Amino acid sequence: MTGLLAAAGLVLLPWVLVLAQEPGSAGWVALDLAEAGSLLGCAALLRRGAGALGAARVAAGLAAALLLVDAAVDVSTAGSAWAVAVAMAVGAELPLAGLCTRLAVGGARVARTVPELALAA
Repeated sequence: MTGLLAAAGLVLLPWVLVLAQEPGSAGWVALDLAEAGSLLGCAALLRRGAGALGAARVAAGLAAALLLVDAAVDVSTAGSAWAVAVAMAVGAELPLAGLCTRLAVGGARVARTVPELALAA
């Protein structure tokens, strides 16, 4: 799961550079940067292990909300590119939002990265 979240966040970065070349795209650039940041942040927190799971769940919830907004606005404003927007929503944004939601509500487990020490009495 960590790798998927990180990969999704990294894939958005070159897209943001392409998108930034279009006039009037500042809002989309900001939204996609926020998505990338929340996905990459969530992945980094998950790599820290169980101690950072609460923060990872917050980042996952943020990512899910941003992805849902992105999909909804894309589809509702796509015009002649509606089929492409629906394909992106169904093929990428909504499944990733579902995974992030599952993590955010506690449906995913993270292994401890640091073993607990047994204290001798």
